[in-house]
Amino acid sequence: MSADTRTADRAEIVELFARLANLLDEHRHGDAHTVYTDDVVVHSPRGGELHGLEKVTAYLKGSQVEGERTFHLHGDVLIEVDGDRAKATANELTYFYRDDEPPYRTSGLRVANTAVRTPEGWRFSEVRISLAWMQEK
Repeated sequence: MSADTRTADRAEIVELFARLANLLDEHRHGDAHTVYTDDVVVHSPRGGELHGLEKVTAYLKGSQVEGERTFHLHGDVLIEVDGDRAKATANELTYFYRDDEPPYRTSGLRVANTAVRTPEGWRFSEVRISLAWMQEK
């Protein structure tokens, strides 16, 4: 694999994190197929273990709180590409707020994902979310 291909793959996977953050912040849960595979497995402190795109999408829709907004930021993204699979880890900050008000809750998370190359581009096939801390204001 050429250095240009590895660089392009890493850039696409970093963008995948950004697309996921935007999808969550904009409550576009019906677009989950643009970041997850059909057989995705998500492990999270809030949702437990979810298998499959339909269950993940239903969980995202069901966990939405009226009037609550979020702002997700990913940093320290590390990616190891191995052919059509990649390990992708990141630190995530999530701010919970209501329109025109400062955040009332923040959380620091560590995410460890597996990404796979699909005909539609890179998608997350497994997501492991670990809570590092949470602060209520």
